[in-house]
Amino acid sequence: MSDESIGTAAQLRDPNYMPPLAKAIPLGIQHVLSMFVSNVTPAIIVAGAAGFGFGSGSPDFPELLYLIQMAMLFAGVATLIQTVSIGPVGAKLPIVQGTSFAFLPIMIPLVAGKGVDGLAALFTGAFIGGLFHFCLGFVIGKIRFALPPLVTGLVVLMIGLALVQVGIQYAAGGVPLKGTPEYGNLAHWSAAIIVVLVTLGVKFFTHGILSISAVLIGLAVGYVYTILIGTLPVASIAGSWNNAAAFSLPDPFRYGFEFSLAAVIGFCLMAVVSAIETVGDVSGITKGGADREATEEEITGATFADGGGTALAAVFGSLPNTSFSQNVGLIAMTGVMSRHIVTIGAIFLIICGLVPKVGGLIRTIPIEVLGGGVIVMFGMVVASGISMLSVVTWDKRNMVIFAISLSLGLGLQLEPTALQHLPDTARILLTSGLLPAAGLAVVLNLILPVPLSEESTEEISGGMAGSKT
Repeated sequence: MSDESIGTAAQLRDPNYMPPLAKAIPLGIQHVLSMFVSNVTPAIIVAGAAGFGFGSGSPDFPELLYLIQMAMLFAGVATLIQTVSIGPVGAKLPIVQGTSFAFLPIMIPLVAGKGVDGLAALFTGAFIGGLFHFCLGFVIGKIRFALPPLVTGLVVLMIGLALVQVGIQYAAGGVPLKGTPEYGNLAHWSAAIIVVLVTLGVKFFTHGILSISAVLIGLAVGYVYTILIGTLPVASIAGSWNNAAAFSLPDPFRYGFEFSLAAVIGFCLMAVVSAIETVGDVSGITKGGADREATEEEITGATFADGGGTALAAVFGSLPNTSFSQNVGLIAMTGVMSRHIVTIGAIFLIICGLVPKVGGLIRTIPIEVLGGGVIVMFGMVVASGISMLSVVTWDKRNMVIFAISLSLGLGLQLEPTALQHLPDTARILLTSGLLPAAGLAVVLNLILPVPLSEESTEEISGGMAGSKT
């Protein structure tokens, strides 16, 4: 699709430009396709960690459908807040919001093995964390100096490293099968590998919407494969479809309130990480789509929308929202900066969120098929972190900061029992790995002196030599 077929170069860089509907609608749906799987995956992961909702006969099956439904609905609502804005809330930029992976290292320990009962503390913490995130909008522009690529890249890298284990567990058949002969069998791994191979093939050997939707197509092929080999009975698909309502509205305070200090502290600290991610995404959108730096008003509005969207979503049982980085690259690729295109995508998400049957179909995706997609998605998170770190000057100071932060964060994540004598709240926060790594990197970057450059050293040495003569 050429630039000339949509509008002039000046129009393309204008967030307020509205292309003709015949072009705007496909572009809007393209944004949704690029993030759809990533958006609903955290809800499935949290339900799996809590141990509910798997199988259409499960008494908690409707709760998983509800989480998926809310993930779609409030991703759309939060995206609308960004694109349309409410006063100062919202960047008025083509920012796509979706369920955040970054919070998973905090959420999984909070709900592990507790079933639906674990959701009350989770959503109470998410609500308070969302309000805290909103308040960060008042100061985010003033603390950008403390968040260089060394810190932001490490944060994104640690998010990916904290989650890659989940992809392998899913590909092998899921945690419930651990210790059984079925865990890691050929049927599970073959489905996951097919998803990965198809995703790679579509991504690199097609163009346009097909290439952008590579993970979605890979999942679809893996889905069909599991039907053909008999691991996904057609009857279970029909049961999921029939047991899901055709239309449903969100239910406020569905899971009640339960104050957990670990949840509140964890969500508030992770809100800082999410805000850092949003600053990078807003800057990426304005640079890639309009070739300019983001204004402080845009960054502040985006942060307000991030936090407000998360708090609102938590009231109705949806996991925390954040800006989606994959859509930043999509804007740079299409060259279309119009926020109205993303508004169309948001409306599409809202419609899907109001139709539980969509969630019912998503839930029938076998866990090993989802594992193949998750391996790709979480691996890309790691790669994104490495890409951000590529601009860092790797002098001894930065190497030490990175080494100590990564070593401590990853080490605590891999060996959580090392902190078994700490109170539960501290243990959950520290063994996430992400929070200690991010916190240590920020502190060390602020307090360790910056070494003199070689050029400056030469000037000083030359000056000293001249004074001696």
